[in-house]
Amino acid sequence: MTYSTGEIWGIIILMGIGTYLIRFSFLGIIGDRKMPDWVLRHLRYTPVAVLPGLVAPLVLWPDATNGDIDPARLVAAFVTLGFAWWRKSLLWGVFAGMTTVLTLQALLS
Repeated sequence: MTYSTGEIWGIIILMGIGTYLIRFSFLGIIGDRKMPDWVLRHLRYTPVAVLPGLVAPLVLWPDATNGDIDPARLVAAFVTLGFAWWRKSLLWGVFAGMTTVLTLQALLS
């Protein structure tokens, strides 16, 4: 199925409007009201739930290896988790993981 240029732009505009309305429902309508404590407690876990969902496919099925597991990326993911937990800093974990993956890829290739 092919789409014309006008149809593609229509899809992009509709998706933009939908995204705006979803965000506006939280920020515009209830943004100035006090939220219940139980909602705030649950919202605190959103980044913790989203980040692994974004990173896990890149570690387990990377496009660079045609979906094959890459030992360098897998080790770097564990180093990142361990170092971030040990130092209690996501930034230090990212630097440790980046250094690990670049070093292992240079050594293994």
